Amino acid sequence: MATPREKLASCDPIWEKLRREAEEMAEHEPALAGFVHATILQHTRLEDALCFHLAKKLGNDDVSPLMTRETFEEALAGDLTIGAAVRADLSAVFERDPACHSYLEAFLYYKGFHALQTHRIAHWLWAQQRKWMALFFQSRSSQLFAVDIHPASRLGRGIMIDHGTGIVIGETAVVEDDVSIMQDVTLGGTGKERGDRHPKVRRGVLLSMGAKILGNIEIGEYSRVGASSVVLKSIPAGCTAVGVPAKLVNCKSGKRPSQEMNQIIDEQDNKI
Repeated sequence: MATPREKLASCDPIWEKLRREAEEMAEHEPALAGFVHATILQHTRLEDALCFHLAKKLGNDDVSPLMTRETFEEALAGDLTIGAAVRADLSAVFERDPACHSYLEAFLYYKGFHALQTHRIAHWLWAQQRKWMALFFQSRSSQLFAVDIHPASRLGRGIMIDHGTGIVIGETAVVEDDVSIMQDVTLGGTGKERGDRHPKVRRGVLLSMGAKILGNIEIGEYSRVGASSVVLKSIPAGCTAVGVPAKLVNCKSGKRPSQEMNQIIDEQDNKI
């Protein structure tokens, strides 16, 4: 007969691995044992641990940590796809970031991950017409994590926000599954236009540090945007764009650029 841990590993392997890493952390760093027990080990589900952890960070005198936690639990219960997205995001960080050595490390300390999960809850609140509360959590996330994602924007799953600092994602932006976003990236508008005015980033795209993508344009699936580039026109699928303003340098960005995380543009690629 399978043990409780074996049953957990078969039905929720990421949560089981996270708990095992937490136990090892508590054993090797006793000073943090209370922290890791309260944040991870006292909970039976990853969703509960996430709500507890984020609520401690985001709650304040205006909206208490307890009320924040209850709001987050309501969101996760109201949309079960959020929990699946959280697991996909954790896997994305662990698999793509060479500085990340465990799920626990990302869960506890990576503010890009925290900002992304806060957005998922704020987006649920926005969809429930609780826009003032959604905007409150957007503001708190921006203050704490230096990541500003409008609650109305639509983000897929398996997204990695690396470092997070300086990222801005506008109201009508769309980011599909398996996208990797480095620090200081902007998905913005071009001025004071209204309506659908922000970029649509398709599946598997890599947005390198400092990239600015402006306007209602499409970044085709499995394409790359080079560091510090300013993109004002749509990019075809599978291509690489660099420069100010960005120009296509090749259409061989790799089969999975967001997973490969290759941000080097070779001179031989500069041929278009």
